[in-house]
Amino acid sequence: MPQEELLHEIKEGVRFWGYEEDGQLLGVMGLQNVDDVVLIRHAYVRTEKRNSGIGGKLITHLKSLTNKPLLIGTWAAADWAIRFYEKHGFKVVSIDEKNNLLKKYWNITERQVETSVVLAEV
Repeated sequence: MPQEELLHEIKEGVRFWGYEEDGQLLGVMGLQNVDDVVLIRHAYVRTEKRNSGIGGKLITHLKSLTNKPLLIGTWAAADWAIRFYEKHGFKVVSIDEKNNLLKKYWNITERQVETSVVLAEV
């Protein structure tokens, strides 16, 4: 993510947490409070470190930080991301609910709405 976009996201209220080993940042995940929910935003793990538990540690930590419902939006084609979130207690919502949630809590284009899914904590 370019620095300008990162600063914009921080200004919009996204708080980031990172996972480090030996002084190297290996994973990042953010939370954004929006009205009555919390969005998990910008979840990334370095490619060579995927499937090593880093994402799971980050999401477990973030889940412990709020009592509000958690939502995640991601690309519908990102099968690996959807499987990851499902493994960690989230479920893809219906198309109608997805459309309503994306329009209510995210500021994205109509094309992004069409090509995304939303997962809610179960």
